[in-house]
Amino acid sequence: MPEVNVEINGRKYRMACEEGQQGHLIGLAERFNTQVEGLKGAVGEIGDNRLTVMAGIAVLDELSEAERKIKALEAQIGELTQAGQEIAAELENTEARFAQKLVEAAKALEGVADSLDAAAPLP
Repeated sequence: MPEVNVEINGRKYRMACEEGQQGHLIGLAERFNTQVEGLKGAVGEIGDNRLTVMAGIAVLDELSEAERKIKALEAQIGELTQAGQEIAAELENTEARFAQKLVEAAKALEGVADSLDAAAPLP
C-alpha cells in the first residue's frame, strides 16, 4: 500500500492510501491545511488539538452545505423530469389527435372525390 507524506499545521504525517490515490490524498491534505492555516490566522494560536477540531468542524460545515445544495438540485431534477414526462405525454396525445383528424379529413376528401366521380358525366 503506497504511503505519502502530508503536512498539516507545520507537522508532517505519513499516511497510507490505495494505489493511485496518492495525488488525491495530497490534495485533500493541502485543502485541510489551508483550512487550518486560515483558522490559525483568524483566531491565533489556540493549541493544535483545538485548532484541528475547529478546522474539522468547518470542513464538515462546508460538506453539510454542499449536501443540502445537492438535495435541492436533486429535487429540481425530479421536478424537471416530471415536467418533461408530462410534456412528452401531451405531445403524444396531440400527435394522436392530429393523426385522427388527418384520417377524418382524408375520408371526407375521398367522399367528395367519390361524389364528384359519380356526378361527372362519362365521356
